[in-house]
Amino acid sequence: MFAGSKQNRPSPGSVYQFNEQGRLTMRTRSGSEVVDQDRRQLLSTAAIGIAAAGAACLFPAYPAPAATSDEIRPFRVNVPEDALVDLRRRINATSWPDQETVTDESQGVQLATMREVARYWGTDYDWRKCEAKLNALPQFMTEIDGLDIHFIHVRSKHENALPVIVTHGWPGSVIEQLKIIDPLTNPTAHGGSVSDAFDLVIPSIPGYGFSARPTTTGWDPDRTARAWVVLMKRLGYTQFVSQGGDLGAVVSHVMAKRAPPELLGIHVNLPATIPPDIAKALRSGDPPPSGLSADERRAYEQLTSLFTKKRAYATMMATRPQTLYGIADSPVGLAAWLLDHGDGYGQPAAAIMSAVLGRTINGHPADGLTRDDVLDDITLYWLTNTAISSARFYWENKFNVYNAADISIPAAVSVFPGENYQAPRSWTERAYHKLIYYNNVDKGGHYAAWEQPQLFSEEVRAGLRVLRKSI
Repeated sequence: MFAGSKQNRPSPGSVYQFNEQGRLTMRTRSGSEVVDQDRRQLLSTAAIGIAAAGAACLFPAYPAPAATSDEIRPFRVNVPEDALVDLRRRINATSWPDQETVTDESQGVQLATMREVARYWGTDYDWRKCEAKLNALPQFMTEIDGLDIHFIHVRSKHENALPVIVTHGWPGSVIEQLKIIDPLTNPTAHGGSVSDAFDLVIPSIPGYGFSARPTTTGWDPDRTARAWVVLMKRLGYTQFVSQGGDLGAVVSHVMAKRAPPELLGIHVNLPATIPPDIAKALRSGDPPPSGLSADERRAYEQLTSLFTKKRAYATMMATRPQTLYGIADSPVGLAAWLLDHGDGYGQPAAAIMSAVLGRTINGHPADGLTRDDVLDDITLYWLTNTAISSARFYWENKFNVYNAADISIPAAVSVFPGENYQAPRSWTERAYHKLIYYNNVDKGGHYAAWEQPQLFSEEVRAGLRVLRKSI
């Protein structure tokens, strides 16, 4: 059985709100405000009566002590209308550059594409729909190592559900994982069995989304991984697994390297498998070494293209994140930065661009993501003012995303065809010393949970299934 205590009593001590510029801020409430709020909540509950029994309350209907550092507090999103009006005003006031001098996307996201994004975003897009989706879920804040961490926590209705913490990447957020919540927590409604159930924890990386923005250095993947262990234990879980893609895979890898006793294993969909000799050849710009198998040669060629043509954005964020003032000041500038992802219509941006344009891009049809999905994520970055703080996570990161992970705890790997590279089984077996699952999936890409939530959920179930039997 996987241990999980009942949710700690939420403390009403802090209020998360948006300022006049539409950016997330926190205010600690006075004791009288807490009592007044509780009194109003009690009266409201009495008036509403039994009809309110199924509704989630932001604060408890009785006086509570001030928050302590390990309290778990409920959280709801409520963006003031003025912030959305200001966002639309800024979008519609964009100062546009000249059109690109080429007929393709080789110079970056094309002007016509960004004009169409801006037209829809500034007129027809409705953030409130995303806000409602988020507020329909159990969201919380808790302080870990001096920083407020936002997370979604959905418990399965099935007993003995396996607890899993799922970490997003850049340019993602918890919005990437919304579609996998029901398939993982309620598997019987999605082709799975009761024994496939998960309790799901989806945190926002520090500096991303609704988590606090660090004001000092040090919040790197290692510190984040340690915070995730604290979070899971605070929720009452004595055993759990970790899942991640993109930077979330880095966090899972670092957690696995630390191998805390509570961590049973990991599943990643951006595996780190490059052997040392291959990494050296790639750094030198050498042609593929002789003796590579067909899948190893393909991976080498994909990685060569990745490292020579598609990592400029990552290099900039890893070296000079503070210089990116433009993406904090201009919504359209932010959107272009997040949409491009360093490779135009290649990988991994093809799925995003196909959604934005509403047509197939490089063989990736617009059937996994919608334009609103993409704009939900971009709008979250804007409203929380996390363009720069999220970029700093690259500056903080000292762990190689692609070189062999050298992990000795149980690990499962899913290789999606639209990923930056398709990790060969031979490299994967060398990088993960207790590889419990490896599968080449036939659909989906870098944003697998977002693009193909059903298929992704099936991979997570299959990959981690053996761990349920081992305890």
